Amino acid sequence: MVQLWGEHFTKRQLLEHAGRLPQVGGVRLVELADGLERGTRVLEFRTGSGFQFDVMVDRAMDVGRCELNGLALGWQSNAGFPGPWSYEPEGLGWLRGFGGGLLTTCGLEHALFMAEDSVAQYNYPAFQTKEFGLHGRVSYLPARLTGYGERWEGDACTLWAAGEIVQAAVFAEQLVLRRRVEARLGESRLFVHDEVENIGNAPTPHMYLYHVNVGFPVLDDGAELLVPATDPKPRGGHPVEGYTRFHGPRAGYTEEVTEHAVKAEAGGTVPVAVVNRARGIGAYEVFDRAQLPHHFIWRMLGQGTYVVGIEPSTNRTAGRLDAKAKGELIVLEPGETRRYDLELGALAGAAEIDAFAARVAGCG
Repeated sequence: MVQLWGEHFTKRQLLEHAGRLPQVGGVRLVELADGLERGTRVLEFRTGSGFQFDVMVDRAMDVGRCELNGLALGWQSNAGFPGPWSYEPEGLGWLRGFGGGLLTTCGLEHALFMAEDSVAQYNYPAFQTKEFGLHGRVSYLPARLTGYGERWEGDACTLWAAGEIVQAAVFAEQLVLRRRVEARLGESRLFVHDEVENIGNAPTPHMYLYHVNVGFPVLDDGAELLVPATDPKPRGGHPVEGYTRFHGPRAGYTEEVTEHAVKAEAGGTVPVAVVNRARGIGAYEVFDRAQLPHHFIWRMLGQGTYVVGIEPSTNRTAGRLDAKAKGELIVLEPGETRRYDLELGALAGAAEIDAFAARVAGCG
């Protein structure tokens, strides 16, 4: 049954009260019409619980705006969500269109900081090495939308969207990301199911990272990180003491990244959240440690750019060349597939925050 506003409804009861399902919740395809975002397709999800989010069809089906009862969960930057034409592949050009949102995907053949590496496997004499820019190009690629809508299974209703994002070039990588995003009517969470396949004929390196960006009003002075972590290590010289507590925006703040080992629940999943007990609101992620064995925290607590990233990854923060040297760089053989699953959601009120904190504390 669907639970809405403290009541339970069967499918028949709900449709007897509502002229059509979008009166309560649903999925709607729209197109942004102004500025750099003009022409970008967006799927608007409403679950009926006050949980709403946008799937950016032309930005790898990432999650842009996300809120619960008008309170934002994800951070947004002044870059906005321009279409794929805004991508600048060199160096730090990725930041030019980094609008944030609740989820930005990094990959498919490269993630993390810049690197120059061999691409001799593609057997093209003019293309022996490649300079990889920050976080790869997938988040700037448009999806071929294969479907979206609402699906009833008995008295439960699932809102969904599916698409394919192809990252390919002649004499280079040929990868496809098949993404499915789902949310259940009456709930305040969403699920991302990803499948990355090498559809080419050459072995291809693969790196993947979920850049989950939590912002104000969840993030504020006194907010805290709930994570089942051990052995925190800074990337850089900053201290790690107190990295799970957050302060308000500060002038001249320099980003801090802390990597740590994470403990998992019995089923292998890892729960992580940023919570604001004073406001009674939190944003969380749950990922599979077998799929994404590394995790780090991006603290950017500056004025204007005020955000915390909770980021599961296939690789350590040291990046591509370090992973290659250690034998940790994934290489997809022709036809090989990797799967990833991510749950994102809201925590509303002290009881939900306490229950999630207990879940984190119970990880072994």
